[in-house]
Amino acid sequence: MQRRDVLKVALIVPMVGLGGQASAHHGWSSFDQDRPLYLEGQVTNVVWQNPHVELELELPAALRLPHGLTQRVLPTQSAPLDGKALLAKTVLPTRTAKRWEIELAPLTRLQAWNVAEIKPGTNLSIVECVRR
Repeated sequence: MQRRDVLKVALIVPMVGLGGQASAHHGWSSFDQDRPLYLEGQVTNVVWQNPHVELELELPAALRLPHGLTQRVLPTQSAPLDGKALLAKTVLPTRTAKRWEIELAPLTRLQAWNVAEIKPGTNLSIVECVRR
């Protein structure tokens, strides 16, 4: 199985990539950028369609923040964000659920960024800013 590192697109909103300027659809202000969450696991279900791509992620029993998270290379689309600062604030979720529903950017935006379709069985690590 392949592993991908994805800067959560809920962070995105029409920015230039997986980050950027606020969108009229959601806007940055509705996301808590002070407590981004780290999620990692296997994709169990994907709905690859507009208005947003949705996926379900199953986390491992012993989820941990990876060593060197703040040193990871971020997608070029996240350039408008202070990605290093965001990664430095990233924490593990306190919610004990092992399955998480994740909403990504609109399909058209993912296609513009040349993000390959994510399929069930793919392993992902995600930094997510949740809605306030």
